[in-house]
Amino acid sequence: MKRSPLGSRKTILRSFLKLLTTSLQKQNFKSWLPKIVLVLIVSFLISLKIGWTNPLTPAQSYPELKLLSSQNLSFPELETFFKQTADLKGAEHAYAILRQAALPPGTDLHLLGHVVGDVLFKQQGADGIRICTQEFRNACSHSVVVGLFQDKGEAALPKIIDACRKAPGGSGAYTMCFHGLGHGILAYTGYDIPKTVEYCKKTGSDAFQNREYQECVGGAVMEIISGGGHDHDKWTKQNQAYLIPDKPLGLCLDRALIPSDAEQICLVYLTPFLFQAAGADLSKPTADNYEKAFTFCQAIDKAEHTNRDSCFGGFGKEFVVLSQNRDIRKIDQMNNQQLTQIYDWCRLAQVQDGTAACVIYSVNSIFWGGENGRSTPIRFCGLIADNYQRNTCFVNLIGAVFYYRTDVAYRNTFCQELSDPYRSDCQRRLNGQS
Repeated sequence: MKRSPLGSRKTILRSFLKLLTTSLQKQNFKSWLPKIVLVLIVSFLISLKIGWTNPLTPAQSYPELKLLSSQNLSFPELETFFKQTADLKGAEHAYAILRQAALPPGTDLHLLGHVVGDVLFKQQGADGIRICTQEFRNACSHSVVVGLFQDKGEAALPKIIDACRKAPGGSGAYTMCFHGLGHGILAYTGYDIPKTVEYCKKTGSDAFQNREYQECVGGAVMEIISGGGHDHDKWTKQNQAYLIPDKPLGLCLDRALIPSDAEQICLVYLTPFLFQAAGADLSKPTADNYEKAFTFCQAIDKAEHTNRDSCFGGFGKEFVVLSQNRDIRKIDQMNNQQLTQIYDWCRLAQVQDGTAACVIYSVNSIFWGGENGRSTPIRFCGLIADNYQRNTCFVNLIGAVFYYRTDVAYRNTFCQELSDPYRSDCQRRLNGQS
């Protein structure tokens, strides 16, 4: 039977990935180089036939999209595919593919964004941040600032701050840029939390109420929980030292590790470890895991309301991604069922203040500092039946628009899209109307 061109391309792709991965592991350059060249020549000839294009070509003409949709590649295979695409055709081209590709459910899009971003930094340096829009939860800008710090250490901080200012988007894009820096600094310090915190402190500014420092620490906490790509053995040792299941909140509440002014951001990013401490498999946590993990936050005294809210709130941040099966490209396109699922998970907190904090962080995650559309966060709040929680959601969303969006036309349109009493409150708060 004659094989279809698509079938041939699938075979070539898998063969190329397998050959490259195996050969690089063996580092047998003399044996694998001629074979790689041969595969590249064949791939090039096929590309001539099927019309592979440059990064400016309309998305529907990218043959890689059809290629990926016909596969069920593992995550390591996807990493290799996108790295090779970025190497051969440029990181901008690879990002265009990643924005639209049909990928297996549960694929970590943020990490794939880092894979492409790492190549982008090698190709364009700090200037590459100009294409780093908020897709993939700012993974692109994260790669750029991590690359700068890995190259120059502390001396790179002024250049990193300048690069973050140039990241596309508003103030949210700027501050989230420093989250990625926290990942890189922790790896640079050998996964030493106190040293990382000291570096992060040097990024804060009065103009943003030291938010750069906060986000930097948040990135470090995320890295110690689920990172380790730089030096896995050292990360494993430090991960086990800092994260103790019998003391799930220990990392964030130990002043020798995390100072009091960073406790809140630490608790926000601690959530995946709380899932683990509750017995979850992070690849598929369950509602039972969430309910048990919430009890760790309940242990924080109500008098410590800021820390308590941060702990509960971190769940909302995770629920938004989990409801989308980790496809962070479509956060602002969620349907009502997915939005309702987020709220139902928040209710597993079993206490009113815990559910409210979860709701607030959920709607903030959907709105993403004003980078995502406003219609989906409005729908999320509107779907909440409980009056107290619905009011909590809308009041917070109005505040987020006030903080992140200064253009009057946007504010007016946003307020008009709300129903009363929120419309009147919105106009009063955002535009000073009576």
